[in-house]
Parts: sequence; structure tokens; C-alpha cells
Amino acid sequence: MSDRLDGEKSEKVAWRTPRWLRGPRPEAVPGLIGTAGAAVGLLNLVAGVFPRFRHSRMHALAEVLPGAVSPLAAAASIVVGILLLLLAHGLKRRKRRAWGAAVALLPVGIAAQLVYRHSVFGAVLSTALLGYLVWHRKEFAALPDPRSRWKALANFVVLGGASFAIGMVIVSSHPGKIVGSPSFLQRAEHVLFGLFGFEGPIGYTHQVDYTVGYSLGALGLLTVATTAYLAFRPEHPAARLTDEDEQQLRELLARHGGRDSLGYFALRRDKGAVFSASGKAAVCYRVISGVMLASGDPIGDVEAWPGAIERFMEEARAHSWTPAVHGCSETGGQVWTRETGMDALELGDEAIVDVADFTLSGRAMRNVRQMVKRIERNGYTTKVRRVRDLEPEELEHVQRAADAWRDTDEERGFSMALGRIDAVKDGDAVIATAHLAPGEGEEPGPFGDLKALQYFVPWGPDGISLERMRRDRSADPGMNELLIVAALQAAPDLKIKQLSLNFAVFRSYLERGEKLGAGPVMRITRGTLLFLSRWYQIESLYKFNDKFRPRWEPRFVVFRTTRDIPRIGLATMQAEGYLELPRVLRRRKAAEPRPCAHTVEPVRAADAVEQAA
Repeated sequence: MSDRLDGEKSEKVAWRTPRWLRGPRPEAVPGLIGTAGAAVGLLNLVAGVFPRFRHSRMHALAEVLPGAVSPLAAAASIVVGILLLLLAHGLKRRKRRAWGAAVALLPVGIAAQLVYRHSVFGAVLSTALLGYLVWHRKEFAALPDPRSRWKALANFVVLGGASFAIGMVIVSSHPGKIVGSPSFLQRAEHVLFGLFGFEGPIGYTHQVDYTVGYSLGALGLLTVATTAYLAFRPEHPAARLTDEDEQQLRELLARHGGRDSLGYFALRRDKGAVFSASGKAAVCYRVISGVMLASGDPIGDVEAWPGAIERFMEEARAHSWTPAVHGCSETGGQVWTRETGMDALELGDEAIVDVADFTLSGRAMRNVRQMVKRIERNGYTTKVRRVRDLEPEELEHVQRAADAWRDTDEERGFSMALGRIDAVKDGDAVIATAHLAPGEGEEPGPFGDLKALQYFVPWGPDGISLERMRRDRSADPGMNELLIVAALQAAPDLKIKQLSLNFAVFRSYLERGEKLGAGPVMRITRGTLLFLSRWYQIESLYKFNDKFRPRWEPRFVVFRTTRDIPRIGLATMQAEGYLELPRVLRRRKAAEPRPCAHTVEPVRAADAVEQAA
């Protein structure tokens, strides 16, 4: 009992004076050193690629050195330059391992600058950076990031491509000493052979072939060595929800889960969790591209939130991650900004329908009512049940259909997606299905009469939150309206009082921008959002949600500085599944929607056009 009271007391103190606000903000030394490291790395790279970039009095000294020293020094200069460029970002983020690697590499770069380029200035600059690193060594204490085997493949592709490009420059940087006039293909062949340590088809005079050969070989060795290191190093996996963490979160949700409609999504297995000292609150997060991204509000007792937030910020500082919160409520945003000194920006609005107030009658619901009646006349029927009430065979059937109807290889979503249908773990979840018996003489589809489904996760004792919408592409448009209406009509029997629909990004800007008398800034903002809606279902999702006459609850993104916004936005898009290069670089067809932030798969664009009409 005393331990519990002590934990509560410490959290109330943290509510008033958070520890990370008692001292000054982190110094800019790591950022300055990271920039200097990139500059020195670029200087080493240029010195290796262009050997006569600068002459000096020390050039005469090189004449008495063995012939192989100059080519080896050139190769060392190139390798050190590339590695310092790669380490610059780690130095900016105060990574201890980046500091150790830079301290080890700089002496090699200094020697290469003196022996090969004969640059006193370059050597002095590298020495100054080395001394600065050693003097501020205590600033570099950040722990390493979570590791992934995919980094090895990315390193091979990116560094291999860079090595080939640099190799083309090296091969072509001695025009006066090339034998003949080799074509582009011959130069490319020479680079590829050189990267693998073989002699290419191009000849040089004045022993330049040694310099080119050593440089290309060093680039190839660097690519292979770094790829092998990333592939075979001990893996430090990203944060995952342990069974103990999940059990503790479920206990918090049982007591406080009704406060936030996004609380249940904290049970995603690819999220980590940090708890307050008393265990009465937790913040769930995922680390992506150096951003420690929390989703929704903290879980648990509001009075214990500051303790969990403090642990979150301490973890972010220990690893030099950029802290951010995506999709928190207004109350959550107020606590986050007050406790951390961060800022908040309105991200959009969540559509919530109160079951007691919902009705299909009235002119405002005319479109929805007509669409539902038309689909019902076509022979569609619906079923709304708790997941635990489905037979195992039917649940497996539904799961296979949901996977088959997904338009991506992996489940999407982060802050507002669970990514599974599990009757054991999530028995209180609700599933709505649409069915159409095959007509006379028609062959049943691969999933029988099942044509669409919607999945809702629990939101406290009397609410549900929409997690995914899936449909057979051959089904009639309007399946989403049909199933949402069915879920709302069945809600009283399931003792459900409120239903959370999709999340409408930048809804308020769209609404204010279309009003009479809207100013030029608001009109331009709305126009930009309408333009982006051609690729991302921004406007159509807002109009779809609005058809059910919901109440709108604002959601916010919390960030440290405005400089972090682009990075946080990139990490959020990665987490939600937006960044898939084959798709993001081309416009999608009208029948293939972009996922919204609230569902794993959103409304089809074909439906959205009809819904907005």
C-alpha cells in the first residue's frame, strides 16, 4: 500500500514540475558536430575523387614515397569520406556508436589528407573536429535504434548505387591519362569490374590505373563490408508488446477504456509501452525513422498520465528519438503540452455517432435511407454479432475473406487499426457482415454468400470503434452504408451507446473553406486539400462520415518544434502504410482507395462518389 501511495505522490509531483523541464534544453553541440562531420566527409571524398584538386609544397615529398602509397591513400580518403557522411546523422542524434566510429575514422582521414592530397587545411579541419568530438564526448550517450535486417538490403542498394556513381566520376576524372576514347558502356563496365576487384577494359598512363583500381576496390569493399555487418550483427528488435504488457494494458482498459475511442488500438503487437511508476497509466508507441510516435491518449487514470508521459520522454531522450503524438484528444493534447512544453496542431476530427440519436428518418438522411433500401431490395441481408459468438469455422471464413479483399500485401494502419480478428483475445469486438444468396443458375463466389464485412473493436463497456471495412469488388456499391446502419440498429441489443466512425483529416479546413465569405487563405487551403483528395480520400471520407450526422471530436498531433513536423509526417505515413513507393509515385485508379487514418481499408472511391452525390 505504501509503495502505491508513493507512486501516486511522485506522479502528482511530476504533474506540476516535469523533470525534463527543470533543466535547459539539450545543447546544439551534436547538431554542430554532425554538420562538421558531413563537411569533413565531403572534403575527404572530393580529395579522393579529384587527386589534383589542390597543389601544395608537400607534393614534392610524395615523389620519394613508394608508388602504392598514393593510390592507397586515395582509396582511404574516399572510404573515410563516405563513412563520415553516413555517420553525420548519427552524430546529430548523439549516438554513442557514431561518435566512436567517427573518432576511429578521423585519424585515417587526416593521414590520407596529408599523404595524398597534401592538404594542411583539410588535415587541420579534421584534427579540429576530432578534438571537438573528444572534448564533448559526454554529449554522445544516446542508445542505438531498433535494428532490422531490411537495413542490410537498403544499405546494399543505396550504397551500391552511390559507389557506382562515384566510380563513374573516378574513372572519368583523369581525361588526359586515359588510353583511347572509351564509350559510356566501357566506363560502366570498368566501374563494375573494379568494384568487384577486377581489372576493367580501360587503360591509363602514369600509373593512374593503380589509383583508379584501389579507389574502385575500396568502394566495393565498403559496400560489401557494411552490408555484411548490417546483415549479421546481433539484432536489436523494435519494441513489441509483451504478454505481460498486454495483460496490464487490458486491466487499464477495463477500468478506463471508455475515455478514449482509440484506447483499444494500443493492443497492437507492433507497439511498445512505457508505464508510469505506479502502473496506473501507460503510453503506447512505435519507433519509425528515429521518431518515437505515440498514438492516441495515454491509457489509464488521467491523474497518472504525467508519470507515463515522463517515462516516455526519458526513453526518447535516452535514444535521441524525436518524440511525437499522433491523434490525441483535446484533453490529451492539453496534458501533453503542459507536461512536456511541446506544441499541438489540430489534425482532423473523429466522427462519433450516438446510438440514441441516430435515425434514418428525415430529409438529412434521405440519401443513406434510399441507398440502404435499394440494396435490401436487391436481396442483401446483414448480421451483426460479437466476435465470440461466431463459430470457429465461420470466423476463419470471414478472416480469409478479409485477407483476400485487402488491396495491399500487409495490413495497414497504426493509431486506429488493430490488424487482427481474434475471438480469443478480442471476443467483445463486433463484426457486421453482408450476405447475398446466389441467384438461380449462378455459381457462388469464393466465399459463398459473404459480400462485405466491417469490424469494430471495443470502446469501453458501451462503445465500439470502426477498425476495418472490406468488401467483395463484385458487390453493389453502398455496402459501407448498409453495414454501418445495420450496426447502429443492432447496437441497443448489444448494449452499445456510441460508435466511432472514420477519422476525417483536416475536416474543419474543408468545412470552413466552403462557407460563404471564407477568406483567401482558407480557400487556398481547401483547394489544396481537394487537389490532394485525387490521391488520398480526404474530402470523400469527410462527406461519407458527415452523412451519418455525427458529432465531431477534434484530434491533434503533438510535436517538439516546427522543424520536426516534416520528419513526424514522414514517420506517420510510414506507420499508417501510406509510403509504398510503387503506389505513392503514381495516381491510383478510382476504384482503388487510399487508406484513411482510422481504418485499415477505407471507403472505395467509387462508393465515395455515389455517397457525395
